[in-house]
Amino acid sequence: MPLHAAIDQALLQIALDLSTSLPRGTHYRRLIEAINKVLPCDASALLKLEQGQLVPVAVDGMVPEVMNRSFEPARHPRLKAILESRKPVRFPLDTPLPDPFDGLLLADHGGSLDVHACMGCSLYVEDNLIGVLTLDSLTETAFDKIDDITVATFAALAAATLRTASMIEALEKKSRHDRRLAREMMREAIGGKYEMLGDSTAMKALKNEIQMVASSDLSVLITGETGTGKELVAKSLHQLSRRSRQAMVHLNCAALPESVAESELFGHTKGAFTGAHANRAGKFELADGGTLFLDEIGELPLGLQAKLLRTLQSGEIQRVGSDREVKVDVRIIAATNRDLKQEVEEGNFREDLYHRLCVYPVQVPALRDRLDDIPLLAERFLEDARQKLGIQDLSIGGDAMSALAGYDWPGNVRELEHLVLRASLKAARRGAEPPVIGTRDLDLSEPSSESSSIRPGTLPATDLPFNEAVAEYQRRLIREALETNDGVWARAADALQLHRSNLHRLAKRLDILD
Repeated sequence: MPLHAAIDQALLQIALDLSTSLPRGTHYRRLIEAINKVLPCDASALLKLEQGQLVPVAVDGMVPEVMNRSFEPARHPRLKAILESRKPVRFPLDTPLPDPFDGLLLADHGGSLDVHACMGCSLYVEDNLIGVLTLDSLTETAFDKIDDITVATFAALAAATLRTASMIEALEKKSRHDRRLAREMMREAIGGKYEMLGDSTAMKALKNEIQMVASSDLSVLITGETGTGKELVAKSLHQLSRRSRQAMVHLNCAALPESVAESELFGHTKGAFTGAHANRAGKFELADGGTLFLDEIGELPLGLQAKLLRTLQSGEIQRVGSDREVKVDVRIIAATNRDLKQEVEEGNFREDLYHRLCVYPVQVPALRDRLDDIPLLAERFLEDARQKLGIQDLSIGGDAMSALAGYDWPGNVRELEHLVLRASLKAARRGAEPPVIGTRDLDLSEPSSESSSIRPGTLPATDLPFNEAVAEYQRRLIREALETNDGVWARAADALQLHRSNLHRLAKRLDILD
């Protein structure tokens, strides 16, 4: 077939491929194959410009390892010269510029080809530089009869192929990202918790802290005991931030086996390890543009802490099995119930990572430090119980509410939630109408068998607001317990089924004890 006919056929095939839906990467491969049919080259490469690096997307006549490399133009003068020219560049046989593919051509057999024909062309879409096309031949005069117009025509079609394929890949990537993100958000919705409730001094201070830091992009480390609501704080920070329209992706570091933790954070490529049957984005890529919530950060293995630190410093992630770095824009919120300063001193947590995470620390108060919020919280959990049990007239008795307000709550708000749900079920099963939760339904600590006890009365009728009425009832119970037990606080605490320290704290809050 005459050369011009072969060129016309190749150009037609490339043009037809541009309008055809093909599997990922196929457009690039078919383009290179078409070029090699008409241009006398032993090796060719189509490289895409990504963040200042030239990344091979299709090669022919080169070792497979080339596809896993990237080329920095500043370190490869020939590629730099091609990028800087809008016309095809032909390198003299005696050029001193090193060949970027030296030793990588299949025909080279691992040696060094000092003399061979080499040319290339930059790829533009309108005025946007998007890549290069390179051609190599072992025949010194191989490209002498190929005019610049022919090479420029193939380069223009190569640029169009790059743009079209890139747009398709971007759409596919966004679709995959949206599907994964939808699953993440669905899990968040299914596992959703209550909003932050409470008007105590401690809760007001916490809400002020959240308001202050939410609008920034500072990394936040949330600390507090188990069950205090650290996840709710993280959600509030995200919802009040400029990233609120993007997703908050949640990763529980304590639930990750060390063998898969890196893949969960940074993703992996197909074949990176046994079971990696396809490319997979990690949590950082899913959270790009939004927030990544690293719960139980103190459980993260030391080896992975170093990789996380590098990502926080550079803003780049690298999938397992890949040497390419990907820029991500993610705000980090971390949470732990551990004392990370102590963990650092004991060598269990990196000090540099701790300081990266703890740019703005937020301490969530324990429930025993915000006892004023218990009536509000208990009523909210009771409403949930009403919905689950289908009993709308279920209520909490005054004696039970007083007991709740005086308990130590080692499990914090989560313990209160579970306790109210259990007590609601017990009260409902007794068959009384209407069902009322009493102290016997609460499973709180029993009083000492040797102690005196009192039988709390009912909450008197009052026009006071609910919280004030409960507080007044608590004062009455405490005074009665003290009178019955001759002013001995330890015995009064036993009678009220309270820990002594909790009784003192409650009495001080109620202005009974100075």
